[in-house]
Amino acid sequence: MIMTDQDMESRIVRYGDLVPCRTAFIDAHTPGSDQKENFTIIGGGVSEAADQHVHIKETPGFNIGAAGQPPKCRNSLHTHRTAEVFFVLSGRWRFFWGNTGKDGEVVLNEGDVINIPTGIFRGFENIGTDYGMIMAILGGDDAGGGVIWAPQVIEDAQNHGLILGMNGVLYDSKKGESLPEGIDPMPKLDDDQMALFPIVSTKEFVPRFVARYWDIMALADRQPAVVIDADGMLKDRPGFSLDLIREGSLAEPTYTTDRHEILMVMRGHWSVQWQGGQAILAPGDVFAVPPGLERTLTPSMSGEASLFRVRNTDDEAGPTMAFETPAPSRRSFN
Repeated sequence: MIMTDQDMESRIVRYGDLVPCRTAFIDAHTPGSDQKENFTIIGGGVSEAADQHVHIKETPGFNIGAAGQPPKCRNSLHTHRTAEVFFVLSGRWRFFWGNTGKDGEVVLNEGDVINIPTGIFRGFENIGTDYGMIMAILGGDDAGGGVIWAPQVIEDAQNHGLILGMNGVLYDSKKGESLPEGIDPMPKLDDDQMALFPIVSTKEFVPRFVARYWDIMALADRQPAVVIDADGMLKDRPGFSLDLIREGSLAEPTYTTDRHEILMVMRGHWSVQWQGGQAILAPGDVFAVPPGLERTLTPSMSGEASLFRVRNTDDEAGPTMAFETPAPSRRSFN
């Protein structure tokens, strides 16, 4: 397979070229959440805004996105029907979960990975001193059919002029918009439905769903560190696998695969060479390498270099492996 630099550049989303959307979700006017920037990199993601820019529309069985937030900015409580995995590209972040966001929390630093299980409400905030960015992987081509918001988030949004329709579209009364005829507002979950969500303590959550960057780097000494897979550091089968590569991880830096492969640079600069061209990737760059293309992947300079690699699998996108029952009760997680 011969592909030119121009062919491949269309498959690279440079960090500096990312186009933000500031009205992507229902909490876009809610104080404390109104400075968020949402980025849809590969696939349509779960944005509720009609003007969300999508960099690469073709999905490889999952979606890639990002969230950028200034200090003290928060993403409101929500849940998904498929996997939601983050790694911290920059900054210091607090993730919290539970029906009111008070069941547990964990602080993540640069390079840390969190695989938030389906079936619990989650939120996150930048607790650092500078603008920060987290990169996201969402399971499924349609990212699970959208976001399910906690009832209080919907109420707060309505108080600040935003209404989410049953069609998944946001309407902003501050712009003179209203629900179209025949479109009802998105209903809130009632008390009985909320009672089905489990209680997950920090002690139970962290060992199963959080992987620290330097632990991952240590495991990537002679081979790629498998972060998310059936036998990975975080055991799950969300329709994709996640591993980390550093200098010395690949015994054979020239290889090919029949899988879609997304390269997401964490640290350093990386050279990707193929018959017909070459690209240099910097931190925050995302490269959708097509199946069947022989490529050579190496750090392009000395110093710390790492990248996360995402591949599609034969597993269907669906609930996190941790849940053994489809509707866990409001009880301790086990």
